[in-house]
Amino acid sequence: MTDFGFEVGTRLDGRHGRTGVLTTPHGRIATPAFVPVGTKATVKAVLPETMREIGAQALLANAYHLYLQPGSDIVDEAGGLGRFMNWPGPTFTDSGGFQVMSLGVGFKKVLAMESVGVQRDDVVAKGKERLAVVDDDGVTFRSHLDGSKHRFTPEVSMRIQHELGADVMFAFDELTTLMNTRGYQEKSLQRTHEWAQRCLDEHERLSAARKHRPYQALFAVIQGAQYEDLRRKACRDLAAMRGGSGTEFDGSEFDGYGIGGALEKSNLGTIVGWCCAELPEHKPRHLLGISEPEDFFAAVENGADTFDCVNPSRVARNAAIYVDDGRFNINTSRFRRDFTPIDETCDCYTCANYTRAYIHHLFKAKEMLAATLCTIHNERFTIRLVDRIRDSIDNGRYDEFKAEALGRWQGSRQPH
Repeated sequence: MTDFGFEVGTRLDGRHGRTGVLTTPHGRIATPAFVPVGTKATVKAVLPETMREIGAQALLANAYHLYLQPGSDIVDEAGGLGRFMNWPGPTFTDSGGFQVMSLGVGFKKVLAMESVGVQRDDVVAKGKERLAVVDDDGVTFRSHLDGSKHRFTPEVSMRIQHELGADVMFAFDELTTLMNTRGYQEKSLQRTHEWAQRCLDEHERLSAARKHRPYQALFAVIQGAQYEDLRRKACRDLAAMRGGSGTEFDGSEFDGYGIGGALEKSNLGTIVGWCCAELPEHKPRHLLGISEPEDFFAAVENGADTFDCVNPSRVARNAAIYVDDGRFNINTSRFRRDFTPIDETCDCYTCANYTRAYIHHLFKAKEMLAATLCTIHNERFTIRLVDRIRDSIDNGRYDEFKAEALGRWQGSRQPH
């Protein structure tokens, strides 16, 4: 366990925000840091070597997808996720809970995360059938690939993630939506708490049995939706939790905490602040699934250390580009004869070598290179933004940088 740790650096005056260094068996991560998502052990359309070149400090893969294909046992046999995908740096895996539930109720990539006024607990996407059923022991679901039946329990999720071998993994939790009733949120929170204890116990058992592999850190996942009392209770309960009874890890704690679940974008900073006020100061905090500039600032100043999101690569494949002055679609006609880079101030490979006109052509011609070039740029933009946030805290310029960056981004001026 000496290979994993977290050290707090510069603190943001009067707020929970801070810089720090997260140490893993495969390297250090300077925080705050954005962790790009390589769902199936790859950031779509981009080489792992390229992700290193654009400044990614770590990558996150998905336990659900890798369990279904190629199988976590195959990744284990290959020597773990990093070796399997030729990525030498730190890796994260999520528990698979999000995909089990989101795909299981037909929402594909996202769940219902907006308040619609009417709350109900039978949340299913319109025109879809429920493919996942939750009980107190785990979740039974059908594969989105072939319809085959599977079951995840906390112990199964731990086994899969240990076989995947990421440096940081997450406890199996039940993901709710903002459409669920308060009563169900309370019941689900208790279920997630019980699953967290089982994950911690199983994690310590597997850690003792797999000493031939580097230690893997386990983060608890905080649920509670938009309710302050539930969020704070979850944090206090998880921070007090101990596991490993009867093993050499007896009395061990979670190595860090993931803030997840249903939350409204407008309340993101507030919810992160509730959690970080309750969580141990010396443990890292990961916010699951954010990537917009407003979200980063709200999360960082309220205490989040790392973040992941698939969005920069997903929107890139649909021709959406991030620049300091907002987001635009490069496949529109106005860029057909634009022979300038996407962003003259960007230091990525795409901006150094290709023009908007060429990338516009690639999208119109349906060439795969379009996705590669745009993903490189969007991932670099996102990584660089969080790096600049980190530097601004260290340099005592956070508030000035926030005002400047969000002033440009929210102005939404179309680039010329």
